[in-house]
Order: sequence, then C-alpha cells, then structure tokens
Amino acid sequence: MPHLSDPRRRRLLQSLLAIGTGSVLGTAFGAPPQQAILTRSVRSGEVLPLIGLGSWITFNVGNDRVARDACIEVMRNFFDAGGRLIDSSPMYGSSQQVIGDGLKKLGAASRVFAADKVWTSAGARGPEQIEASRQNWGIGRFDLLQVHNLLSWQAHLPTLFAMKSAGRLRYVGITTSEGRRHSEIEQIMRSHPIDFVQISYNLLDREVEARILPLAIDRGIAVIVNRPFRQGALIRAVQRHPLPPWAADIDCANWAQFLLKFIVAHPAVTCAIPATSSVAHVRENIGAAFGRLPDEAMRRRMIAYVEKL
Repeated sequence: MPHLSDPRRRRLLQSLLAIGTGSVLGTAFGAPPQQAILTRSVRSGEVLPLIGLGSWITFNVGNDRVARDACIEVMRNFFDAGGRLIDSSPMYGSSQQVIGDGLKKLGAASRVFAADKVWTSAGARGPEQIEASRQNWGIGRFDLLQVHNLLSWQAHLPTLFAMKSAGRLRYVGITTSEGRRHSEIEQIMRSHPIDFVQISYNLLDREVEARILPLAIDRGIAVIVNRPFRQGALIRAVQRHPLPPWAADIDCANWAQFLLKFIVAHPAVTCAIPATSSVAHVRENIGAAFGRLPDEAMRRRMIAYVEKL
C-alpha cells in the first residue's frame, strides 16, 4: 500500500474500525449460531453489509414465472441472511421488474438498500428513465443512483445532486467496469461530491488498488465492487483446484467465500455485489460477510496461491 499522510492514515483506521455487526445468520448459511453479519460504514454513518446482490444477466428472465420465482427465492435468502443492497440498471433488461416483483411478494421494500443507475446518452431523458426505474422497483425513492459507465455523466450528475438536495434521493454515485476509464473516474472523484463509486475488483484484477481505492478512503467515498468473479470465469477456473486448508483460518467454506473475502477485506471496499439466480450460490456468497477476514499478509498469500493455479 502506498505511503499515507497522517489524515489518510486516520481515514484508513476509521475504515478498518467501521466493520461492524448487523443481522444474525443461522447455521444453514455456514456461520456459527448467533454470528452477526459484517458491515462497513459509509460517509453518512450508515452501515451496509459487506455482501450485496447484483442483478446483471441473472435477473433478466422476462416473464418466465419459474425463473422469476427462482430469483425471488434468491432475494428471500439474501434478506433472511441480513443482506440489504441490491443493484440494478435500466440496461439489465427485465431485472428491475423482477426485483420489484420480489420486493412486493416478500414485503421487503423497507429492508432493501435500493441501488440503481441512469443510463441514457440524452441528459434530458434522465429524469424520465429514473422515474420508470422507480416504478419498476415499486419503491418510494432510491437510496443510491449512479451514472452507469459514466454515460453522459456531465448531464446526469447535476440531476442526481438536485434530487439529493430535494430529498428524493439519498446518495449519488458513478460506475465503471472491467477496468475502463479509470482516469476519468479518478478525476470525478476528486472534483465532485459523489457518495459512491462502483468499480471492478477481484483477486486477479487489482489495478484499482494503486489509485482509486486509496483515493476513495481519502475522499470518504463508499466503494461497490462489481464482477468479483469475472462474470463467473474466475470461480469456474479456481473450482478445478482444491481450496487451500488454511482458508479455514478466515472461515472460508468454499471458493466463493475465498474470492469475496479477499475483496471486502480491503478497507476501502463497502460491499461486493456478486450476481446469481441460484439460492445455493447466494447462500455461499453471503457467507463471506461472516467470520474472520484476511489481514494484509493473508491477502498476499491468497494472491500468490491463486496466481499459481
């Protein structure tokens, strides 16, 4: 980690200490009885569980009732385990409607931290798209709205900041994925009072460790991590090999937890958002928000082990 000035050291320490506890997870999720979910604070003082739920591809099931019911069961298990943040976008096909269907059937609108995006090249169409997204979710307002992949961010950020000032939105953010446009992300982080940044980060894709994650700590910006499994490719690759015995030292029962704990152990990361339509997988994923997290030495050991596979 680069040398940090005294103020940045203090912010780093505050981020480390911000890991707290929340809802209880039972033994069915792989955690000891009465063990509480790990959370991290955002700038406002609100805490969010370290594992959220993405919806890209996995929740884009159209009107297939069986597939929709499977997604709703994923949501049920996610909430029952103490999860809160669900992330979607107008880009994700029917995902918003599926989430809205699930929130209604589960009576979970008050439990969700609703994170969505604006994704249109026409700035004037932003408010209309946001309202359509809100209706799809069936909620009163979003907790977080993000400019998706920085598309027309110069037009959309003023809209989002105005919504926040009017009390129609709680947090404003920006997103990117797959290592794109990091220089522009950094410039926006430095020059605009955003609350969240969403980036790709995983055990093999660590470019954001150099500048973006330290800057997030310095600026008090919460970090959401997408593509924690490289859209499944990373976990499929490692699952051909045995989980190292020392993974038990950080309470990992499977590869999903191993990969996710590496990510959320970084003090800049607020939560990771693996996407799945499988109840078994969401239970594995949420298990990464329980038990011990790796320290820096262990994280280096994890990198070395996976890079040799």
